[in-house]
Amino acid sequence: MRLKYLKPLSKDEIQIIDSAAIELLSRVGIKIDAESARKLFKDYGCEVEINTNFVKIPEELMRENLKKIPNSFKLYGADGSFNFEVDTKSTKFATIGTPVKIYDPSQKKGIRRTVLEDTIQQIRIVDSLENIMCSHIDVWPNDIKVTALHAHCIYQWYKNSKKPYGLGCLGKLASQDMMDMTSVIVGGEKELKLNPRLVGFMNPTSPLHLPQLMTNGYEIFAKYNQPTIIASEAMAGSTAPVTLAGLLVQIVAETIGGAILGQLYNPGSPIFFGTVSNTTDMRSGNSAIGAIETGLITAGMAQMARFYDIPSRGPGAVTDSKVLDIQNGFERLQTLMFAVQAGINYITCAGTYEATLVEALELLVIDDELASICLRAMEGIQVNEDTIGLDVIRKIALSPKKGTTYLSEKHTRKYMKKELFIPKLIDRNRRTTWRKKGSKDIIERARDRINELLQNYVPPETNPDIEAKLLTMIKDIEERTIDLYKETEGISADGVSIGHVEIKTDKEN
Repeated sequence: MRLKYLKPLSKDEIQIIDSAAIELLSRVGIKIDAESARKLFKDYGCEVEINTNFVKIPEELMRENLKKIPNSFKLYGADGSFNFEVDTKSTKFATIGTPVKIYDPSQKKGIRRTVLEDTIQQIRIVDSLENIMCSHIDVWPNDIKVTALHAHCIYQWYKNSKKPYGLGCLGKLASQDMMDMTSVIVGGEKELKLNPRLVGFMNPTSPLHLPQLMTNGYEIFAKYNQPTIIASEAMAGSTAPVTLAGLLVQIVAETIGGAILGQLYNPGSPIFFGTVSNTTDMRSGNSAIGAIETGLITAGMAQMARFYDIPSRGPGAVTDSKVLDIQNGFERLQTLMFAVQAGINYITCAGTYEATLVEALELLVIDDELASICLRAMEGIQVNEDTIGLDVIRKIALSPKKGTTYLSEKHTRKYMKKELFIPKLIDRNRRTTWRKKGSKDIIERARDRINELLQNYVPPETNPDIEAKLLTMIKDIEERTIDLYKETEGISADGVSIGHVEIKTDKEN
């Protein structure tokens, strides 16, 4: 029998969390920096607090628009030859767009800043893996101008992948660039809207805040019908209540607030009901994304997403470890297994460590194998007359030949690949055989696998005319000033963060 979903919440508790989140949004509201978004809510009958920019959303408007969100959609690769369905029943795996450093054992600290070549390698490896279905600007190239980073990454995605691609909703300028460039790649806006290629990331700021830059970009993603992850990264005890129930209420409210805005932009636009929330380490004040509570939060959000009949997104294979050690291993497996057992539909963060800020290509291929292990676990045990195999047990047990085993039996050949997970990286040899093969640990074997994948990689066919158009667009984007960027986004502060990078005015640069 297939394993049942892990359900930390009862039906009554789900109802309690839903009611509390709805009450929070209708009585307290959610702070929205973008004036155009506040006006849109006001046009739909919401109360806007002028002094605080909090928007109070009527329950009826929330219930009505939650029903408009599709419970399934397809994502396509650049040329349309690859696609997969996201729904509320299946589990898919992906990466996450946060690392700004990468594992490099040749460096004194074991890591270095990421560059564009790392981005290209990461895209190619994801394209070669069985379970990782989508990459998301996973390694930020530090050798690229930050306001043009998205454009370079779209170009490299087109040249190196047949799978979909994910990017942050990093303002209206950058998000529109993404849509314009992808429209060139796929043959027009109509095709892009009909068959989405991109996954957006819209991260509310806890507690109860939709920030300007993200909201600006989210509007573009929603209007182009590109599936967008709405996911808070709240920390129990610092940016959310220390109680997991209180945290769940808050992040459900933040997610619903973002989801409703998307429906007001474009009714029926697809989203992921998401989380990357975790806890605060009470000794250091740091995030503890590898904590056991992260798995419980993820499982709770999986149940809430199913309650609203919306595909879910949650973290897996996450760890706070700064090296590739045992802590790294057990934290990444426990968070991944929690997410799979909970029934999260889109599990991200493959290939990362140190709270997702560092990438290791070695971990990326290991996580692909861990995904297979978790999926096998969920299949459970199939019990029927044939799998019980009484005839073959009787035959082997009564065999007159000493040392007779099941290895050569037809029953074994029939079921061995169905029943038993056969690893590519995990070593099960005896020590003598292991030593003959070089005494390699799993990181070394993973590096060998990376080299093999990159050496044998065949990039997709591209169109020279499309490449030329994309390069022209990149040149135009490169020529923009920071001040133009800030003016367009409606940002008045001296500094503004794009992802993990803070940029200043042109004069300061």
